Amino acid sequence: MPDWLVSHGMWNAIFALGAPVVEKILRPILVYSFLVISLRVFGKRELAQLNPFDLVVLLSLSNTVQNAIIGNDNSLTGGLIGAFALLAMNYLVVRFLFRHRRLDQVFEGKPTVLVEHGQVVRGALAKELLTLAELMTVLHRQGFDSMHEVELCVLEPGGTFYIQRKMPASETLDHAEVMRTLNDLKGKLDTLLQQGGN
Repeated sequence: MPDWLVSHGMWNAIFALGAPVVEKILRPILVYSFLVISLRVFGKRELAQLNPFDLVVLLSLSNTVQNAIIGNDNSLTGGLIGAFALLAMNYLVVRFLFRHRRLDQVFEGKPTVLVEHGQVVRGALAKELLTLAELMTVLHRQGFDSMHEVELCVLEPGGTFYIQRKMPASETLDHAEVMRTLNDLKGKLDTLLQQGGN
């Protein structure tokens, strides 16, 4: 059997815990709680990733808290225990909030209306620390050419945008339908007149 298979030091480094199991469970739970509360306090903007700075912050967060989660333990066992603790904590929080919808709404926050009846709600933009240019970027990503096409734009608690297009007035739709029908009749009448003239 090759030496690397029987090397006691290698197997020990992979599986031997460098910290007590309780610490390996407690660290991820504390970091998870901190991150959830921080993201709630700092608003929906971070989750929406509206500009490169927001993306850099989110990407850096995982690297920043990595050592806080695993401590000085680089063992496979320690990493798996930490990952399990994170997944279990998230499962319990999601399950608890699912059963307590009112608490979920308080914890997650409320949607923010950014555009209403085609008008920008500047106070809401300021509250969410969004510029008009960032809002226009979001609209362009969703296929809108200008603000005039938007009836409603809502920033959801999870950082996603709901955008509703302006619908033409019913009289405009009725007028267009009447004009289309008249054009069809005119075309048929022209065809009949041409046939009758032959």
